Amino acid sequence: MAIDLAQFIQTFFEESFEGLDVMEAGLLALEPDAAVDLEQINTIFRAAHSIKGGSGTFGFKNVTDFTHLMETLLDKMREGRMAISRAAVNTLLESVDCLREMLVAARENAQVDDERVQALRDRLMQLLELKQTAPTATPASDEPTPPQTLGWCIQFQPYPQMMHSGNDPVRMFRELAELGELTVRPDVARLPRLADLQPEDCYLSWELELVGLAPHDAVAEVFAWVEGDCELTLTPLVEAVTPVSAAPPLPSPAVRPGTAEEGQQGELLLERRQTEDRRKGDRRASAVTTPDGGSIRVGIDKVDAVINLVGELVTTQSMLSALGEGFDMSRLDKLHEALDQLDRNTRDLQEHVMRIRMLPVSSVFSRFPRLVHDMSGKLGKEVDLRINGEQTELDKTVIEKIGDPLVHLIRNSLDHGLEPPDERVRAGKPATGVISLDAYHKSGSIFIEVGDDGRGLNREALLRKGLDTGLLKAGEDYSDEQIYELIFHPGLSTAKQISDVSGRGVGMDVVRRNIQDVGGSIQITSQPGKGARITICLPLTLAILDGQLVSIGQDCYIIPLLSVIESVQIRADAVNRVAGKGEILRFRGQPLPILRLYELFGTEDAVTDLEKGLLVVVEADGRQVGLFVDDLEGQQQISIKSLEKNFRRVSGVAGATILGDGRVGLILDISGLIRVNNPVL
Repeated sequence: MAIDLAQFIQTFFEESFEGLDVMEAGLLALEPDAAVDLEQINTIFRAAHSIKGGSGTFGFKNVTDFTHLMETLLDKMREGRMAISRAAVNTLLESVDCLREMLVAARENAQVDDERVQALRDRLMQLLELKQTAPTATPASDEPTPPQTLGWCIQFQPYPQMMHSGNDPVRMFRELAELGELTVRPDVARLPRLADLQPEDCYLSWELELVGLAPHDAVAEVFAWVEGDCELTLTPLVEAVTPVSAAPPLPSPAVRPGTAEEGQQGELLLERRQTEDRRKGDRRASAVTTPDGGSIRVGIDKVDAVINLVGELVTTQSMLSALGEGFDMSRLDKLHEALDQLDRNTRDLQEHVMRIRMLPVSSVFSRFPRLVHDMSGKLGKEVDLRINGEQTELDKTVIEKIGDPLVHLIRNSLDHGLEPPDERVRAGKPATGVISLDAYHKSGSIFIEVGDDGRGLNREALLRKGLDTGLLKAGEDYSDEQIYELIFHPGLSTAKQISDVSGRGVGMDVVRRNIQDVGGSIQITSQPGKGARITICLPLTLAILDGQLVSIGQDCYIIPLLSVIESVQIRADAVNRVAGKGEILRFRGQPLPILRLYELFGTEDAVTDLEKGLLVVVEADGRQVGLFVDDLEGQQQISIKSLEKNFRRVSGVAGATILGDGRVGLILDISGLIRVNNPVL
């Protein structure tokens, strides 16, 4: 029965892109002209080897051929026949980029940039030709010359369970055929009767003869995946080559195996291979498809937890059904107990289901070592990127939205923040600058910080720019935070020179908008001569939030609980009206602007007397305002529904939800309310 390869191709692409990330991280960790780091080289080699094998299975010959060149170069490095030079590492990094483009083109059935591919192939070939160690002449000796290895005799006897994990002998033979001339002889002595045959067991063994100059490590690498699942013997052929047997060789191992039984076993399991399962037993996972067609690799423990909770829900449902039959008031306590249990199980299930969408931020952070490597060379700066907390988990949707903002921030730190090495030395700093990228949990939110030890923000230049553009008023006393906020204004830049890295005044406004789109906030701190730090606060998930319900007239609104500082009653005589700034309350020694929500939303029958309503003090982007509402209605978890998708974007509104009584409640976007209705910096 033919197998439809299409059902496995998505898994191949996902694993291949993961392998490219592994290769890139490994190449960046290599130190040119230093001692060979065999562990790192082997990690890179295995990732390339896996991509090469998978692409061959699905018929992507251009990917297979290109990866084979990279693999050969890496093989020479780990054998010490080629130095790990900066040129070689940079070429391999560019090859990883090219390979990624080729895989994307294969996935989307698009055209490949053949000129770019060929140019990199030529560079790889040039490195192989120039760097391969030439044989050196040795002085004459009376001792006999040791015989030259002309090939390998391979005894390969798999254990029955070898193919249970997706390993396929046919694939191995195809790889061996690329190393030289291969002759294969199967041994069917262990093949049972048809009635006793288990389709997933391996009963065949093989004797193979490989003629060629392939080194021992290259041959052994072909069988690396089945180590421990077979008996393997490699014997060098050192004399005149004789055939293994009179049996004719296979037409071509690259086409099909020698016997029908062998071919059937290989084809049955050919596409059940799971690279990660073979590479590391504890990394087995399920793939959960997301609406956009992507997938999430989910640990089995998370899936098991959800299954267990569903079992508890079924038990609770049975209890409630039993109570509902012939219910009387004597069983009221039992009903309350069952409802409490249902509430606990529902909340636990909600938390565990949300965990399924949680991914470590390392999926975003992993791109930055390469970015810093390339840009620091372009800018002529020495940079040490320090990453902490990369295992901190965030909702997949949030992770997808923060990638571009973080790229902007890293680029700005490299270009504007860090000084050139000579300037740093003159300032008494190390020539190598430091950029830090940290992620951590705090108060139910995720914080991501991007910092550097560079020159810091130029307060005076920002102040002048703000005055020149009319964003600031002359004679006013502005705090550092208010002035630093100017960098988020569209079109404002203090760069003296415009480059293709930054300096056109675009980017930082997009950064803040993208962060706010996912319900986050962003703040800046800076010290002249010591550096700057940008802190991003993000919600754990975009699907559910803890909200404070407030009433305004007949309507109900939800304020995200993380934004709420406190709720207070005020006296009308404590509020002052300031020309151009609205109503201001002196609150805890600081001026607090007041926003009357009934005016913003045009609500009728709302409380208008400040002394009869409540003021909810909220904070976003480091700024506080007081939201005047009628009353508080309590707190509860809210399931967020997109207003933009179902209606249109509304300034100051982050989304909507359906309340327990069936009403629709709008979720307030505190950052948007402050920005739109309180323009004063």
